[in-house]
Amino acid sequence: MAGGKEPIEVRFRLFDGTDIGPTKYDPSTTVSALKEFILARWPQDKDIAPKTVNDLKLINAGRILENNQTLAESRVPVGEVPGGVITMHVVVRPPQADKNSEKQLANSPKQNRCGCTIL
Repeated sequence: MAGGKEPIEVRFRLFDGTDIGPTKYDPSTTVSALKEFILARWPQDKDIAPKTVNDLKLINAGRILENNQTLAESRVPVGEVPGGVITMHVVVRPPQADKNSEKQLANSPKQNRCGCTIL
């Protein structure tokens, strides 16, 4: 691989605990390319599905990874087992409400959904 570096094995953990991978990547692979891989292999049976790579966030060791970072830059060597699989968590951004649904919500009558009882 590039620079004689070993490929890095990564597994992507989805919000419901299912996984995509593990798959080996070159250390120079960008986070954006990883998101494209996830998007292409997203399970069709999920209720929540990202539409673009911008709808995805990758988290490794508690850090949100930026699209321009490489896999080598995003590694956290502390606690990593040599030759082990890195698990990255995938978060899907909720869909944005469009203008029409926002207007409908604004025009609908307000409903109280909670109440207090003082004894």
